[in-house]
Parts: sequence; structure tokens; C-alpha cells
Amino acid sequence: MIKVGVLGARGRMGAEVCRAVEAAEDMELVAAVDKGDAFDALTAAEVVVDFTHPDVVMDNIKWCVGHGLHVVVGTTGFDASRLDTVRSWLTEGTSGNVVIAPNFGIGAVLMMHFAQKAAPFFESVEIIETHHPNKVDAPSGTAYRTAGLVSAARAEAGTSPSPDATASEVKGARGADIDGVRVHSVRLSGAIAHQEVVLGGHGEIFTIRHDAMDRESFMPGVLLAVRRVPELDRLTVGLESLLGL
Repeated sequence: MIKVGVLGARGRMGAEVCRAVEAAEDMELVAAVDKGDAFDALTAAEVVVDFTHPDVVMDNIKWCVGHGLHVVVGTTGFDASRLDTVRSWLTEGTSGNVVIAPNFGIGAVLMMHFAQKAAPFFESVEIIETHHPNKVDAPSGTAYRTAGLVSAARAEAGTSPSPDATASEVKGARGADIDGVRVHSVRLSGAIAHQEVVLGGHGEIFTIRHDAMDRESFMPGVLLAVRRVPELDRLTVGLESLLGL
């Protein structure tokens, strides 16, 4: 039985994680912690799942690693600098491993994987991500990760940058430039989490799209990470390797 603690347990994603853990036959929810609660209850856990806020997630990870706990992180806001900082905490003397996933949806992970594979074959590529208006960061962690994967794949293949003759622009009209890939963020009531990778070539457009219709869709990926994190090596970014991609 895997003993699990949840940080951000009263949030929408955290509450969903608590329900999923309680329903899993091989897991036990031993701590449900949120803002203002003491962290002491987490010491009863083997794995802590964090769905909190970019402003506090780094301190949360550091505390958990310092107490020898494995951590599965769904909170977004991780750039290369933050990932390097987490790596620096996972030294030879620590016993906890960390999984940081920009998205726990199996379909979303496959969408990123397929976009990475397709990107070198098209002249143009842009990303459009849509989330609910209460999301605090833009672009989303999924879009940020996708842009990085796409950019790396194109660079490795020697693909030229996407053509763009824009000479006059209202600030933000062309989206954010993430590693040379334009990313457009929409915040819309009624939405949950949606992303399109749009690739264009001579006489054709190829769109790879993922839609999360319910937060429950992320739970299989979360539970997979909880089960696998103890056997991993320090820091793992994304679920790709856990799915054999």
C-alpha cells in the first residue's frame, strides 16, 4: 500500500487527486494539506502530490525532498532555471525522487510526443492553448513544454525558423516567443484545458489537438506517477518515459 499525501488538497485538482487516491486499491491517503495547514502530517506519506501555486511549489518540493519524500508535481511555472534548482536539491545524500509533469493527461502527453515528431516536417508551427480564466500562469506549462520539444526537434533536424514577415505589431498580437515557437494563450469561461499545435506546409495544414473535458482525465497519469516515482532516478520531467515513449 502506497501512503500518499496531497498538497493543495482543497483546490479543484487537489480534491480530485484525493478522491482518486482513496479509490485506488493500492494507495492510502494519509495527509490532505492545504494553505495554512502544518506540513507535519505529510511525514506519514511516502509520496506527496503537489497541486498548489507557482509561488509556493518550490518551497514545497524542497521541504518534501529534505524529509526524504518522493514528490509528484502538477503545479505549473517550471522553466529551465527552476528545474536546475530542483536538480541541485536531489544530491547523492537525498532519498526522494521528483516527477514534474506539465500535463498528466495521457492524451496530452501523446499530443506533445506527436507534435515533436511532426515538427521538423513542416515549414511553420504555432501553439494555441485555452484554459479557464482562473489559471494564474500564461502560457500553460503544457504549451511551454510543447514549444521546447518542438523547437529542439526542429533544431536537431536543421529545420529553418517558421517564416514570419510581420513588421508592425500590437504588443502580444503574435503571442509569446518560446524557443522560437509562437504560443497564444486564451483564458475563457467554460474551458478547462485545451491545446492545438498547428503545423503548416506547402498546400496543407496539420493540427494536433487535445481537449480535457473533466479534471478526472488527469488522474490516470497522476496515479501512474505516484506508483512509479520511487523507482525513478532523481528528477523526471514529463510522463513520456513512464509511458515508454
